[in-house]
Order: sequence, then C-alpha cells, then structure tokens
Amino acid sequence: MNLHLLYAPLEAEDIDFRIGHVNNGGYATILAYKDARVDMKRLDLAVGPLNWKREHARDNHNCIVSIWDADKAQWVSKEDVGTESNTEAEKGLASDSFKRACFNWGIGRCLYDFPVISIQLKPDEKDDKGKLKAWKLNLKEWKWAIEYNDEGKCTALAAKDSNGQIRYRYGEFKKERKQ
Repeated sequence: MNLHLLYAPLEAEDIDFRIGHVNNGGYATILAYKDARVDMKRLDLAVGPLNWKREHARDNHNCIVSIWDADKAQWVSKEDVGTESNTEAEKGLASDSFKRACFNWGIGRCLYDFPVISIQLKPDEKDDKGKLKAWKLNLKEWKWAIEYNDEGKCTALAAKDSNGQIRYRYGEFKKERKQ
C-alpha cells in the first residue's frame, strides 16, 4: 500500500478537457477534469483492488470511498456529494459523487492549482454570430503537456490542436518534451 500515490499529480493522458464558457470576445475557457476511471485506477495502484470500496447513499447523492487500514483493522472513509449530469442524470450523479469523494483522498487535487485556460477562437471555429462551432474545436484531438514542481503544483502547461499548432501555453518547461 502506497497512499502517496493518491496525491501524485495526474499525467496529461489522465486529464480530460472540455469547453466551459465562450465569451463575446471570441475566447473559450477550457476546464480540466478527471473521470471516474482515473480514480479507480489510482485507488487500485495505491492500495490494491481489494483494499478499497465505494458505497452510495441518499439515492446516489453521496458517495463514500473507504480504504482498508490493516494497522487499525478497520475501514477509513471519506464522503462527498455530487450533482446530476445533463445527459444521464442518475449515472452522472453517482459518478460525480464518487469523483468528489476521491478528491478528498487526494486524487486529482493538482487540478485545483491549474491556471485558467483561455484560448482565442479562430475565425473558422465561430459561426456568423460569433458562436462556437463545437465540432471545430475538438479538444479530444489536442495534445497536452504538463509539468509539475516537487509539491505537485502545475508549473507549465501547453496544448497543440489537431493541426499541430500551439493554442495554449503557461509557464516554462524545464524538461524537454516530445509532443
């Protein structure tokens, strides 16, 4: 068991990005997030697949994530509440409460320290009224690079779009990256 793995910063491939907001000036705010699979994988690596459990209460509004403490011979639990998603309300609620409970264990806390990600939209990414053409800004095809300091805080972040053009840059990378 290595509980320090719970707090380890997430790798770029473990982070998803989505459009949070588009302003009238033609800038999109991008949000970084993790999905439940990242949490399950991290729990399996840190404590083993048989040493953690997930329970839902209050019709999935709350999730309790517990880790077995062999020294104390008991489960240690952390709990949080979630919100429904726009697509699958019940499933989204269960997933959100689980992800939030995992934040309490330290998984993905590095995301709280991310810089604001704001990118200027290109003319072909907007319609005649300046509204975003979401299919033109396919963030799943973008390549992201992240660097953290020894405390796990993001010190450099960059993104290349599907055409290989750098669309976002924050900080300076100390290590050479291949993208």
